Amino acid sequence: MAGSNKKSVLFVCLGNICRSPIAEAVFKKMATDAGVVHEWVIDSGATSDWNTGNSPDARGLACLRNHGIETNHRARQVTKNDFTSFEYILCMDDSNLRDLKSKASAVKNSSAKIELLGLYDPQNQRIIEDPYYGSASDFEKVYEQCVRCCSAFLEKNS
Repeated sequence: MAGSNKKSVLFVCLGNICRSPIAEAVFKKMATDAGVVHEWVIDSGATSDWNTGNSPDARGLACLRNHGIETNHRARQVTKNDFTSFEYILCMDDSNLRDLKSKASAVKNSSAKIELLGLYDPQNQRIIEDPYYGSASDFEKVYEQCVRCCSAFLEKNS
């Protein structure tokens, strides 16, 4: 966060109950396994306020559990402070990117680097599709994309 020596990343999707909490949990696990989690501030948020306070989608939690990952995240909306306190804001699709850039433009001293998480995908799948209206296999696809992207992001920032 700004003013600290920690690196920081905020993962963002539309509702903060599917994609971004999966990315947050995956990245925390990777950073923990690499012994560097203490060097990071890691969180996730939403561009909307629809699910504020809610747990992640049960299908996303089941997918994470299948991979040995737990999370106790509660959905929250991105705040103005996030644009000055996080080094990176990584989002899931072009709509998130537009919303975040618009919000950032209204924040004095916005310093966060706002990008698609998919830019780090070695398989070049830029967009991480929302699995909300899909099945368990759609959540698994999101998980796999997050693993690839978070691994590359962590490597780049180690």
